[in-house]
Amino acid sequence: MILAGPTGSETAPAFIAVRDVQVTYGQGGAEPVQALVDINIGVPEGAFVSLVGPSGCGKSTLLRAVGDMIAPTAGSITIAGTPASQMRREARIGLVSQAPNLMPWLRIADNVALLHELSAKRTGRPAPDVAALLQLVGLEGFGAKRPAQLSGGMQSRAALARALALNPDVLLMDEPFAALDEITRDRMGIELMRIHARFRKTVLFVTHSLAEAVFLSDAIVLMTPRPGRIERVITVDLPRPRLPEMRLTDAFARMVAELNRELYRMMA
Repeated sequence: MILAGPTGSETAPAFIAVRDVQVTYGQGGAEPVQALVDINIGVPEGAFVSLVGPSGCGKSTLLRAVGDMIAPTAGSITIAGTPASQMRREARIGLVSQAPNLMPWLRIADNVALLHELSAKRTGRPAPDVAALLQLVGLEGFGAKRPAQLSGGMQSRAALARALALNPDVLLMDEPFAALDEITRDRMGIELMRIHARFRKTVLFVTHSLAEAVFLSDAIVLMTPRPGRIERVITVDLPRPRLPEMRLTDAFARMVAELNRELYRMMA
């Protein structure tokens, strides 16, 4: 299954290729849990793709498998033709999770540089311009602060800058804004779109918010209840750049409603 490219106009070759992937937890135990079954997707380079579905459907499991944080029980995952495990070792995969996980004793600037510093000896990649990254995510002037001195939204910005400091080929985002209030969450979505438009990183984004998925994505992968399968891939053909006012349009409302109907149908 090949998703539409960033423009939504034509099929593009797969940059992330997930082939026949299955994940089963607890193999060898009394009751193994099958989390993912027969996952086949191809994500073009530069696309923004959201994974949505009921709780427990395997969205985060699929994200972790792409990031080589867990090994598939069966199947293969490649990024730019390279095994995901090698991409991780080369620090070419960035991760932003729900919790910012900033080191409380480090300054924000040091937090942003941390992952690069930990991987630099192994990869030899050049040091990031931390000041430029802080400016990019709207934290200019906050580099000397500690995490406790920042709001939740600002900590999320720092976590995004930390992932970008690796200059990754792929950015994996696991409900990164779920803990934020609605206004801050919407603002972070707009900032993420701006950054994506500038750098065209390939993004896999897990969310429970259908409106967020529609607003951000080039395509949405709808997953079934456990064991997770790909039920449907929906191309988001809304024009870019997407301004906040788009959320008030009929086209936006129709697409969110379509996703809702699909979810209700699967859960019935």
